[in-house]
Amino acid sequence: MAEMECQSIKMSISEESQTVTRKECGKRGRKPGRKTSTEKLDIKAKLERSRQSARECRARKKLRYQYLEELVADREKAVVALRAELERVVNTME
Repeated sequence: MAEMECQSIKMSISEESQTVTRKECGKRGRKPGRKTSTEKLDIKAKLERSRQSARECRARKKLRYQYLEELVADREKAVVALRAELERVVNTME
């Protein structure tokens, strides 16, 4: 009887050790904090693309503002010309 108890205790201990080793080996895949060299290159390439995109965006914005400033200047000239013409017409009617 004592032998059977001893065997059951040994079996339960061996089962516990097997479950512990399974838990340790159960983690698969990449670790979250580690980066491979290709991922680092991808991040560098992504940053460079982002910088290039920002440069292009600033250039487009600059062109758009230049266009709008020219448009405003042209309209202001047209307003001045129309006011001068209006003043001339009013003066001739008097």
